[in-house]
Amino acid sequence: MSEAPRIIRKRTGNFLEDFHPGQVFRHKLGKTVTEGLFTAFTEWSMTTSPLSKNARYARLYGYEGMPCPPGLAMLVAFSQTVEDISENARANLEYIDMRFGAPVYVGDSLEVETKVIGIRPSSSRPNLGIVHVQSTARKNVGEPGEAVVMTWQRKVQVYKHDDAAEVDAGEIAPDEIACDLWLPEYQTGRAYKDAAHLSNADTYFEDFEPGTRIEHSRGRTVTSEHIALTAVLDNTSQVHCNQYMIDLDPKQYVGGQLIIFGGIPFVLCLGLSCPDVADNSLGDLIYTTGRHTAPLFAGDTVFCATEILGKRDLEGRDDLGVVETRLLGHKFVREEGAKTEDAPEGWKKVTIFELDRQIVVKRRSHYA
Repeated sequence: MSEAPRIIRKRTGNFLEDFHPGQVFRHKLGKTVTEGLFTAFTEWSMTTSPLSKNARYARLYGYEGMPCPPGLAMLVAFSQTVEDISENARANLEYIDMRFGAPVYVGDSLEVETKVIGIRPSSSRPNLGIVHVQSTARKNVGEPGEAVVMTWQRKVQVYKHDDAAEVDAGEIAPDEIACDLWLPEYQTGRAYKDAAHLSNADTYFEDFEPGTRIEHSRGRTVTSEHIALTAVLDNTSQVHCNQYMIDLDPKQYVGGQLIIFGGIPFVLCLGLSCPDVADNSLGDLIYTTGRHTAPLFAGDTVFCATEILGKRDLEGRDDLGVVETRLLGHKFVREEGAKTEDAPEGWKKVTIFELDRQIVVKRRSHYA
């Protein structure tokens, strides 16, 4: 045995050359939704749905308790994939086919599995490539209440560890994952209308008109608190919390500073839009596609707007309808001499997030 200390330099996360089509990750830890986690993120994201604020209201509608807002379920599930999939990523490029299933309550434990369905090296940057994965979150695995909570695909731009390494490029078809949104039954005689005052009077299915753009009035500034919020979710990506790493090679990282975890502007846009769009929703059905179009940094303020793209009946439910929307997040950045119609003089508007979102919304005819 050597007298010198034995030093092991651990390498965490996977790089582009570590991925292979068909590879399956059963992610570590899992996470139980605690009352603290539920409260912190529901309040911080400015969610206004009474389903996630008022236990009496939730029980009236047939839920076991207050269901987690869809953004919180997404944050808990998504973060479990980070160490294996995106700890060494440059950017999260796109969300695809994000579907919701069983409701998540305080006390439920979420566990996630991910399958690699595509790998493509960059044609212009030899140290980067795109990894395409499909993830599925289940709650209470192995217990009577086991159920699929959500499933989604995402594309991530990942660094190589060795620029000369060979990459196992290829693509396979995603799995067919059964994930249907659970909705409580409509029950004639329940006192729904007696609780109608607890939600906004102008956010029922009948109120939305395709071709409308709703500019939401509230904004929220994100400070260095984002580091603690990211840590609470067990998200280990170093670009969100390790400024020293970025300072060693600032050109390697977007903006040369800590990037706010994409899940934060994601849930903020959901929350900021909630009073105008979703406080009479019984659930988010699907996010067909979504992407981060610009980074968010500490000190930036998030705003958003919602475009109403379409409406349709929900099969088998005359009390509900589906509203098809596009959620658009933006921030304002100082730019000397800038003069545009959509920003004050000396500022420019920068889109940071886009999400095509379908929401199941109550009809006033049945609930108010």
